Amino acid sequence: MTVAAPVLRHDWSLSEIERIYASPLPDLIFRAQTVHRAHHRPDEVQGCMLLSIKTGGCPEDCAYCPQSAHYKTDVKRTDLASLEDVTEAATRAREQGATRFCMGAAWRDAPKGAQFTQVLDMVRMVRGLGMEACCTLGMLTQDQANQLADAGLSAYNHNLDTSPEFYGNIITTRTYDDRLNTLKRVRDAGITVCSGGIIGMGENMGGRCRMLQQLATLDPHPESVPVNLLVRVEGTPLADMKAEDPIELVRTIATARILMPTSFVRLSAGRMSLSDEAQALCFLAGANSVFLGERLLTTPNPGTTHDEALLDRLGMRLTTSNASAPAHAGG
Repeated sequence: MTVAAPVLRHDWSLSEIERIYASPLPDLIFRAQTVHRAHHRPDEVQGCMLLSIKTGGCPEDCAYCPQSAHYKTDVKRTDLASLEDVTEAATRAREQGATRFCMGAAWRDAPKGAQFTQVLDMVRMVRGLGMEACCTLGMLTQDQANQLADAGLSAYNHNLDTSPEFYGNIITTRTYDDRLNTLKRVRDAGITVCSGGIIGMGENMGGRCRMLQQLATLDPHPESVPVNLLVRVEGTPLADMKAEDPIELVRTIATARILMPTSFVRLSAGRMSLSDEAQALCFLAGANSVFLGERLLTTPNPGTTHDEALLDRLGMRLTTSNASAPAHAGG
């Protein structure tokens, strides 16, 4: 049966989004599946691998983050990884089925000079292996964004994290506009945008919907929308938060899929607290990407073997192509 492709919209009202989010779960998932099938293969998910290339010591005070220098956690600070080490990790990721390799550095602003040049070399290396390359390095200048584009960067991750109204409860060291301005520079450079958020930080349903509205009213939509479930880490201000109901994660993913039909919705952090059945519901709701490997930056993640076994049980598979790679220089 052919499913009509929904019209892309960038004018979603908060009340519309709240009605979608709060609709009966069978209706919500059915609508999300209908949208999903119009744009994506329902039996495939993209495998991504995320490597921390510079860990800890970040001057930001993000309340969820064990890499913040403001908190005492078990995270050990490390300098920028060598090109050789990252090449080894990227090669291993490709062998495990990843088609996108993501590199994260705990900086407030991407540095200038030798360190940034080294990151550019890492981007070129990943693209040379035939994978998409994604970076999250903090805030960028326009010149830095342009240099990343010239190196062939496929995507830049810069999450909004939460709604503008709740943002101040989570972060005080940079503004919401700082985040939006970085996304604009990335877009202006011709790099695809990866931007999502975290649920379970104490926000209410309206706050979640407001975050989704911020993403869904960007024009164009982010090509990649990671949806994270808070990982509660000892030593951070959110360590004692009550565990979020996984159904709320399913609702967030389904709503994101409906609002942003062509985007990759990435089931990201927090999967260690989810049952296989909850993850299956996330896929049913429109998630079509997961992060492989045993760690996501500094927090645990199900291993690749577990993910392969789960997808096999579901009759699903990892995609083997780079269909979402952009067409700009080097990419």
